Amino acid sequence: MKKLILLPIAALAFGFTYFQQAKTFTPIAIGTSMPNADTKLYDVMSGNSVSLNDKKGEMGTLVIFSFNTCPFVLANQNRINALQQDAIRMKIGVIILNSNEAKRTDDDSKDAMKAYGTKNKFSAPYLVDENSILADAFGATRTPESFLFDKDNKLVYHGAIDDSPKDETAVKTKYLSDAMFSLVNGKPITTNNTVSSGCGIHRK
Repeated sequence: MKKLILLPIAALAFGFTYFQQAKTFTPIAIGTSMPNADTKLYDVMSGNSVSLNDKKGEMGTLVIFSFNTCPFVLANQNRINALQQDAIRMKIGVIILNSNEAKRTDDDSKDAMKAYGTKNKFSAPYLVDENSILADAFGATRTPESFLFDKDNKLVYHGAIDDSPKDETAVKTKYLSDAMFSLVNGKPITTNNTVSSGCGIHRK
């Protein structure tokens, strides 16, 4: 009798795990309003709870999904730092989101995030996306993955930072920088959607 009872339970457990792993997310489309813009998240850099709207810039808002140990993030960190400074000059707000909820007790704990942000001199808030709520709402799957919104909170660019995620010296096209420049100068963004290469977000 025990075997007859345990077998279905094991099968159900396997099925649930498979469903979780197989679940897919589709990034929001260009022109979509910023999801969960008023949801308060903890900023490890300031110790305050802030929303995306709280950090909205006069000309728009840039949201970058990241986490501490992703090799692609590490390879792009200098570029991300430069983008933060460029955004300040362009009056674009910047938020960096860590949605790596499955690693929240170790590599992506609040303390580890603060240490990483301090080491890399983040000027932007580094927010804890508990239960990956914003990642799910955005349809974000990779790090680094960027979403650029205009002053009306409409998505105008989604995707990669540039065309060489692993090697900064081989960059030919700076997708995100070009999009930011076009946004603040009122010009059309010719390439508004690219595919991000990076680490998968570890949802719980």
